[in-house]
Amino acid sequence: MKDMSHLSVLDGAFLHLESPEMPMHVGSLAVFDLPEGQTGATWFEAVREHVAGRMHLAPVFTRKLALMPFDLANPVWIADDAIDLDFHIRYTTLQKPGSLAQMQALCARLHGSLLDRSRPLWEMYVIDGLADGRVGFYSKVHHSAVDGQAAVALARTLFDLTVEPRRIKPPRTTRGNRYQLGVAELLTAALGNQLRQVVQVAKLVPPIAALALSSARSALAERATRKRSKEPASPGLLSSLKFAPPTPFNTSITNQRAFASVALPLGEIKAIGKQFDASVNDMVLWLCSTALREYLADSRELPEKSLVAGVPISLRSEGDTSSNNQVSGTLIDLATQVKDPLKRLEQIMIATRAMKQQVSSFGSMIPTDFPSLGSPWLLSGLASLYGRSRMADYIRVSNVVISNVPGPQVPLYMAGAKMQGLFPLSIVIHGVALNFTVQSYMGQLCFGLTACRRAVPDVSELAVQLESALVALRKLAVLHSEAVAEVPVLAAPAGRKSRPRSSPKLTVVANPPVPAPVVAAAKVATRKPQRKRA
Repeated sequence: MKDMSHLSVLDGAFLHLESPEMPMHVGSLAVFDLPEGQTGATWFEAVREHVAGRMHLAPVFTRKLALMPFDLANPVWIADDAIDLDFHIRYTTLQKPGSLAQMQALCARLHGSLLDRSRPLWEMYVIDGLADGRVGFYSKVHHSAVDGQAAVALARTLFDLTVEPRRIKPPRTTRGNRYQLGVAELLTAALGNQLRQVVQVAKLVPPIAALALSSARSALAERATRKRSKEPASPGLLSSLKFAPPTPFNTSITNQRAFASVALPLGEIKAIGKQFDASVNDMVLWLCSTALREYLADSRELPEKSLVAGVPISLRSEGDTSSNNQVSGTLIDLATQVKDPLKRLEQIMIATRAMKQQVSSFGSMIPTDFPSLGSPWLLSGLASLYGRSRMADYIRVSNVVISNVPGPQVPLYMAGAKMQGLFPLSIVIHGVALNFTVQSYMGQLCFGLTACRRAVPDVSELAVQLESALVALRKLAVLHSEAVAEVPVLAAPAGRKSRPRSSPKLTVVANPPVPAPVVAAAKVATRKPQRKRA
C-alpha cells in the first residue's frame, strides 16, 4: 500500500527483543549555549515550534506502528495525523546546584523507560538548570526506526549550520488517516512482503555460494602450501570461535541505567594514530581497551584473556539517509591482557584489518531483510528465555559494545542556540551491560558510556579512565618519536640512489625496551582500593 511501510527483519528484531529490562531505543544528550537574552523556558517554546515545523522532513516523527493480527509477521509503519507535541516534547529543570553529573543521571533515568508504542516512537526533553547557564537537550528514538548513520541524517533535519534557522516549506495538506487498518489489508500486505523477500534471498544464493566456494579453495591451497613448507596451519573459523572471559559486565540486567560522558580531542588522536599507521577506529578501540584494563585492574577483576568487543558495522551505502537499520556486527579482541601499550595497539590493528577484509568480501552480500513469518513469536520467546534463565551470566559472546559513528565537524545550531557537545546514549542487553558509543563532533570525540546501574554503578570512573588513557597515549607517542629518531639511516650502496625514508610502520619499527621509570610514569591512573560490586 502507498501509505504503508514494512519493517525489515532487522528493524523488527529491535521491537521483538525489547523488554522492560532491555529498552531498544538510542538517544543523545546535546549541550547548548543559549542565545543572548533567552532562558531555558523561552528556548523550550522555540524548540517546540522549531520541531513542529520540521517533523514532515523525517518519517520517524510522523509514523506509528500497526501490528499484524496474532503477530504473524513484523508490524508496518503507518502515518499518524494526531501527534501530541505536549507528550513528545517536554521541559524539566535540574535541582540546585545544577551539575553535569545531575544532568547525566537524569538522562540515564529517562533512557531506562520504554517508549509508548501507540504513538510515534520518539521523545525529546529540554533540561534547564545547569549552573553554568547552558541547557541540555535529551532525545531518544526507537532503534527499529533508525541505526547510527540514520540518526546522524535525522539530526540534519533538526539542526542548522547557522544561527538563523533555514526556511522550511510547510507540508502538503493530506487527508486524515484511519487509526487502524483492517485485518484483510494487513494480512495481504504481510503476505506480499514475504513473497518479495523470498525472491530477494533467492537472488543472493548464487553469489554467496560462489564466494564461499572460492574461499574454501583458497583455504585448501593455503593449507597445502603450509604443509609443503611444514609451517603450522592457521586456525580455522570453528577453532577461532570462543567465549569471552567473565567480567562484571556479563550479567543479566535491570531497567536502571547509568550514564557518563567525556570529550577527547579528535585532531590530536588522529595525528598520533598516523604515527602508527592506525585509523581513528583503531585509536578508539585502544582508548577503550586501555580504560577497561585499568578499570578492571583497580578492582583485581582483569581477566587473563583478552576482553572481546562487539563492534557494529554499517552496511549503508554512501548518501543513503533512509530511516531504517542497515547494520551488521563483528567481534574484535581488545588485547586487554597485553601490558605493553604499543603491542596492545599492534594486536588491535591486526584484528581490525582482518575485520575489514571480511567485510569487504562479504559485506555487500549480507542481507538486511529476509522472510519474517513468525519472527515476533520466535524472537520474543528467545529474548525472554535468555533473560529469565540467567543464561547471560554464562554464555558470553562479547564483554562490551564499542561503536564509532562519524559526525559533523562544523558547529550546529537549534532554534538559535549553539551546540557545544553531542554525547550518545545507546543500548545495553542481557549479558553485555556496558556500551561505549562515540560520536565525533566539531573536532571532538564525544564518548557516551551507557551501562546497567546494577552491574556498573561507577561508570563515571570509566570516563575518567578514558581521559587517563589519552594522557598515556601522548606519552606513548613521545616514546615512539624518540625511538624512530634513534633509528640510523643507512647509506645507500654504490650505484643506487638513496630514497627518503618515510616514518616506519608499527609492524616494522623494533620496539626498544622502555625503562621501568618511564613505564611507571605512563600509568597515569592511580591505583585505588578494590571496588565493591553491587
